[in-house]
Amino acid sequence: MSWELTRRRFLRSVNQKYLFGRIPVLHAIVFLIEMALIARLTARFNTYYEERPLMTMMVTNAILGGVADTVAQSITAIRTRASGKAVGSNKDEFAIEIHQLGRKSAELERDVLSVTNPLPPAFDFERLTRFMAYGFCIAPLQFKWFRFLERAFPMTKTSAFGPAMKRVVFDQFVYAPFGVGLFFTVMTIAEGGGRRAVSSKLRDMYVPTLKANYIVWPAVQIVNFRLMPVQFQLPFVSTIGIAWTAYLSLTNASD
Repeated sequence: MSWELTRRRFLRSVNQKYLFGRIPVLHAIVFLIEMALIARLTARFNTYYEERPLMTMMVTNAILGGVADTVAQSITAIRTRASGKAVGSNKDEFAIEIHQLGRKSAELERDVLSVTNPLPPAFDFERLTRFMAYGFCIAPLQFKWFRFLERAFPMTKTSAFGPAMKRVVFDQFVYAPFGVGLFFTVMTIAEGGGRRAVSSKLRDMYVPTLKANYIVWPAVQIVNFRLMPVQFQLPFVSTIGIAWTAYLSLTNASD
């Protein structure tokens, strides 16, 4: 019990520390660790890919998914921090009623602190793990999909633009609708939701997310299929997709 209490106090203390008064220290530490992993992977990507191509893609996808969720959680924490400062800047007085004086001092102190200095949500390591696991597990499907597109629409020096556009069309009208639905379904189940939660999430989020997908991804995939060698297509998509996955993370976490 004492260890759990100590752990919570430590995490609360770390969660109250900021860089430049805006960026939570814990979020920054996690982000820097992920960047170090990416730097290590990038330095030896070709070697890893030649030895174990699928596993290399899975690990790459997992790390980049973790980066995206870390960015999303950092955005939420920064917004909450800014909102708390805005609320606190009003300097509204608050009263403690007589019947509240009987509370334990620790409980009363916690309530007062929550009014005067609302904390941002602590870094959610379980959520980070879910995103990394999803990126790791979905990589084989994406890898095989890109291989299928390569075989179905081969590109040559004399004929490149046409096959590239066909790949984009198939990707956006076959895989994208499936991929968006799969993401919300898997993440909702991983969070403990049942059939009703999945249906509610898809009803509220599926169409807006798919529309956003069609704004962003066709142009990205044209560049990807037209210019990138097949071994770099999934890493390229995952790297560009950091912002997109951060958007999905924020969307999935929204009420």
